[in-house]
Amino acid sequence: MRPDRPLITGVACLATGIGLIIRYCQGTTSMNAAYPFTGSTLHIDLTTSGAGVVGGLALIVLGILLLAWAVLAGFVSQIMLLVGRDDSMETIFRRERRAAFEEDQGYSGSLGLTEDKHTG
Repeated sequence: MRPDRPLITGVACLATGIGLIIRYCQGTTSMNAAYPFTGSTLHIDLTTSGAGVVGGLALIVLGILLLAWAVLAGFVSQIMLLVGRDDSMETIFRRERRAAFEEDQGYSGSLGLTEDKHTG
């Protein structure tokens, strides 16, 4: 399981859903900064109506589900790497030297490196 595609799609869905909600909103925002930080306030009033509400919420929910799937896929892929791990590369690829040309061509000293998949 690869977590990269659900992660990218989940982030894109979240961004699009939030963008739709913000695009179709009518509201006000105010901020008041004061020295005693207890007097500082931030007031955000968003009201979204129309198709932006349904589409935005659907995309946000889809994005959250895809991000949860990506986290699960990331955990599973890391566990599979730990369980099915083989530290020695020699068991994955068998390396041997073969002559690059035939013996009758006069290049018997030339060697090439080939890789074959390990079959056993």
